[in-house]
Amino acid sequence: MKLVLFNDYRPGVLRGDDVVDVSDEVQIRRNGQETMVNIIENWDSLRPKLESKVAQTRGVPLSSVQLRAPVPKPGKIMCMAANYRENTDKPALPIDGFLVSPEAVMDPGGTTVLPPYDFTICHHEAELVAVIGRKGKNLNRSETMNYVFGYTAGVDVSARGLWARLSKAFDGFKPIGPCIVTADEIGDPHKLQVQLSVDGQLRQDYNTADIGHPAAECLEWWTSITTILPGDLLFVGTNHQQLGPLQDGETAEMGIEKIGKFQFHIVDPKKRSWPKGIDASVGQTVRNRLTEAASPG
Repeated sequence: MKLVLFNDYRPGVLRGDDVVDVSDEVQIRRNGQETMVNIIENWDSLRPKLESKVAQTRGVPLSSVQLRAPVPKPGKIMCMAANYRENTDKPALPIDGFLVSPEAVMDPGGTTVLPPYDFTICHHEAELVAVIGRKGKNLNRSETMNYVFGYTAGVDVSARGLWARLSKAFDGFKPIGPCIVTADEIGDPHKLQVQLSVDGQLRQDYNTADIGHPAAECLEWWTSITTILPGDLLFVGTNHQQLGPLQDGETAEMGIEKIGKFQFHIVDPKKRSWPKGIDASVGQTVRNRLTEAASPG
């Protein structure tokens, strides 16, 4: 099932090109985040009610509603760093990650405003995002996937050369959407095609099969550090080989098979510009790291 929040953060189910309002079946809480967490925590009892509602109810066109981030203010956003093999046969780099403020989350169709600070370039990083469904700590990787409620699509917007990983933490630097797809409909999350285009030009186009540390291992690692909670997000990382700049006036579209697509816009008050197209610099740097790490001695 594809779950959404729309308009004034009303809960809905995405059915093709329609949205079915399920507010009557779901207890509306103080805000969209609490409403979605309530759905996640009570999914076993809610699911048959929602399935019946969707089967019997006429929806409204998706184009007629404003989609919101399906997880508008997660307790925490866990991000993996350099977690892909970059289309090589090299072993994965040592597992690594960082936390980002929930204020970075942005709605589908929103506008990312580039910060006024000096940085070298702003890149897109299209990623699969796991939505946590249960509280857990010190989990074994054999059980961690039972703690994943579903998946959404997200972009890790990255201003290079600025305060290390804080360059990924600005408000609006984590657009996500268009929905949460429950884990049962995804199956293997490491067999999904991820794409991102800018103004219609295809940039990133890779499969999650290239991942270095699978989601189960990532969650094992994270739960050794912190307690995961329903509604937390895990950005599993990106393949860096087709990154490119995001700059003033552009529109990016990101999508993952079985999940769907969403757009977001870029505004830069300083009107900076970079060559359009693929920027191979970061991808080559990560490949070099993989090669060096695999070399004996």
